[in-house]
Amino acid sequence: MIRKITDLTEYIPFMKSFLGDPSFSDPHLTMMAEAGEDLTRLLRSEYHHGFLAADGRETRGVFVLLIEPDEKYAEMIAALTRDAGAIEEMLAYIERTLAGYQCDFVFDPNNYLLRRALTVRNAEFDKEMQRMVFTHTAPACGTENVQLLSPEYAVQYVRMHNTDMYWTAERVMAAPERFRTYIAIEGGTVTGYLDVTHCFDENEPYDLLVKSEYRRRGYGRQLLAAALAGNGQKDMMLFVETDNVPAIRLYESMGFETKKSTNTLTAFWAVPHDAA
Repeated sequence: MIRKITDLTEYIPFMKSFLGDPSFSDPHLTMMAEAGEDLTRLLRSEYHHGFLAADGRETRGVFVLLIEPDEKYAEMIAALTRDAGAIEEMLAYIERTLAGYQCDFVFDPNNYLLRRALTVRNAEFDKEMQRMVFTHTAPACGTENVQLLSPEYAVQYVRMHNTDMYWTAERVMAAPERFRTYIAIEGGTVTGYLDVTHCFDENEPYDLLVKSEYRRRGYGRQLLAAALAGNGQKDMMLFVETDNVPAIRLYESMGFETKKSTNTLTAFWAVPHDAA
């Protein structure tokens, strides 16, 4: 049985039991614990909802969903269970209550129960990502070709931006309280961009792209250097595909190191309209 909960305090011991679990640890939970954050803050806004799977007093699973009704979008922020039945109950609840939504899941690649349940529902899976953390030690790097996005270059930025993602160019520009965008310029042409958060204690580059014809000219390094400079003394981390060797080498050269046991796998599930 799935029921909504508004406070996670009672379930913190259960949640902490997943830290370091080789199969069922949760990336969001691990990162919050590393940062010393209050785990109850998972329910930090009106869009975050908690759910409990339980039999009597026995807790079988704790789930946190981000739900944005206007966008018909949901994201599983935490799925803490070792019980296949609890996962099935939670996904069935989503099918009943969020029919027609796009629902994304970010979870530990070793979580075979969640992967199996989403596979049979025809979810699409992205490549496995590894987490890298800035060491606060970076080589000197000029940023003479980089500036913050301005209206003058907005059209070029939008045209070259990745579209197969939630944070499109339009959404990024509409959220200045969350994002800064750095652009690289050559002769009036936008050659690359980097969208990066700036409002958190640990910020994250969401999207780094350099046009193919301008690669191997140092624009990626300059964009990243500008973002690190703008981040000040705050922490920074990022996710990169485990098989993207050039990107990993770039980040390592700029002072990032791989954080073990925090890899993620993302699944995209279009909840059927007739699921209810």
